[in-house]
Amino acid sequence: MLPLSFSLINFGKYHPGYFGKVGMRHYHLKRNQSFCPTVNLDKLWTLVSEQTWVNAAKNKTGAASIIDVVQSGYYKVLGKGKLPKQPVIVKAKFFGRRAEEKIKGVGGPRAPGPEAKKKKPQ
Repeated sequence: MLPLSFSLINFGKYHPGYFGKVGMRHYHLKRNQSFCPTVNLDKLWTLVSEQTWVNAAKNKTGAASIIDVVQSGYYKVLGKGKLPKQPVIVKAKFFGRRAEEKIKGVGGPRAPGPEAKKKKPQ
């Protein structure tokens, strides 16, 4: 039954459950802690400009190009696909096991991001 102080006619009859507290409060709720967008190796060169890709293909000195996937909104690099035989430095927060092997296989070290020491998300 509604208290008389509310004085809303027919709310008790036509809108049951309108007044009162329902459920629990959760203070300092952290939503979506496992946010980790991924990108595969076969899409890695699409994140840089075409001019960068052409210059890296022409470069015969062995200098590695730098691809920062965090700037493009990705956190983790996975190992699907093949990389061209050009040395490349990939900057990301997390790497898959096969992605590390393939990046080192083309002659480039992986460059971990600032939070790479934290636990990898599942």
